[in-house]
Amino acid sequence: MRAPDFEINGKNGIASRSFNNLAINSFAEACKWVESLEYRRNNDKNSKLVLFDELCGTCSTKHALLKRLAEENGNKNLRLLLGIFTMNSNNTPKIKDILAKYNLKDIPEAHNYLRNHNYMLDFTGISVDETEFELDLLEEVEISPDQITDYKVQYHKEFLSRWIETNKIPYPLNELWKIREECIAALAQN
Repeated sequence: MRAPDFEINGKNGIASRSFNNLAINSFAEACKWVESLEYRRNNDKNSKLVLFDELCGTCSTKHALLKRLAEENGNKNLRLLLGIFTMNSNNTPKIKDILAKYNLKDIPEAHNYLRNHNYMLDFTGISVDETEFELDLLEEVEISPDQITDYKVQYHKEFLSRWIETNKIPYPLNELWKIREECIAALAQN
């Protein structure tokens, strides 16, 4: 089962109205629009309509908007997930040189996506292979759209702290976070 499809009723809420204003009237059309937006960090991840304002987004802002849209239109099956996966040169070739520079084989990364009846859906627009991603998934937790900011960062940092200790990684958390930021910057480059 892939993504659900349903009619978007602009009377149901602000996300629905915003899509209808763009002549996007179905969830499938909304998913295509979101996926087509440039992958780039937003200035205000707390804004519920930041994708409409900035015409770009990340896994967090893109999937939070789609989750809100589903909720407004009565779809209870679509869940927003926060997953921690092993980001490496195989599943993320753009970071190969960065990992080599710091002598790391991988680094755990937090990623947001949707699930519909346990089927993973990713509309980030950076060619995520859902099957391969799931093989590298270390853990996941369901979250609300309002948890894509502080909660996500805190959860990720707590995971990294445990990972550093368990795997005897030679970097403290603040340095590893900077390395991770280099990796994310590489992903955003065309």
